[in-house]
Amino acid sequence: MKKFNIWPWIILLIGMVYFFLPLIATFEFSLKMIKDRYTFEAYRVAFTDSKFFLNFGYSVLWAVLTMICSTLLVVPTAYWVHWKMPNARPYVEFVTLMPFVVPAVTLTYGLLSLYGSPPIVLIGSPILLIAGYIVLSLPYMFRAVDTGLRAIDVRTLTEAALSLGAGWGTILTQVIFPNLRVAILSGIFLTFAIVMGEFTFASLLSWPAFGPYLEEIGSMRAYTPQALSVVSFMLTWISIGLLQLIGRGRGQEQVAGAH
Repeated sequence: MKKFNIWPWIILLIGMVYFFLPLIATFEFSLKMIKDRYTFEAYRVAFTDSKFFLNFGYSVLWAVLTMICSTLLVVPTAYWVHWKMPNARPYVEFVTLMPFVVPAVTLTYGLLSLYGSPPIVLIGSPILLIAGYIVLSLPYMFRAVDTGLRAIDVRTLTEAALSLGAGWGTILTQVIFPNLRVAILSGIFLTFAIVMGEFTFASLLSWPAFGPYLEEIGSMRAYTPQALSVVSFMLTWISIGLLQLIGRGRGQEQVAGAH
């Protein structure tokens, strides 16, 4: 009989306690807004605040714009690197890792210094904010797409499409994108989570967003920020769940498409 190894289960249990215990404590604290009893008063106060919907709506808008721009930037670039410039892949990877090295504060002041004076002035435009978010999401978006491209035969698919007379637009939209559906969705949901929780860019560029709002309300109230933190966590897990739901069964379709 195969010997049962208990250590992986112990490590898993320790990891679950480490991960879920702070979340449970935060949720329990958010229910104590009214003394001596558990209520959802903090959540009611949060959801009846008009500023919450304003800032949350703006963050969703920034997230959608960032996801669209990141997809249009990263997918063709990663595809071209795999198809024509495989030797340039290490350099592209190095560029996409820069957001891990350069702090967001430095990136923000760099954008302000570069585009705050002629010939190109973008102060007061959300373009700088979206550009900053695109940079922050590059490591996650590129790696998700790069992993998807490695799972398919890019060269064979491209040569087959070219032999049938397809143009580059058709190849990208009808051949590459369908085979990268799950990979793109992974990058998109990671980007969504990053933008929804980001604070530095929105705060320094003076644009309404969920991160600065959470920090502002945290300096005035005790229980409502904890409730919003739980809501933010749940949004992230809902996004992951949607990714799993949409991507279910796509693996076999992707392999079939690759052949």
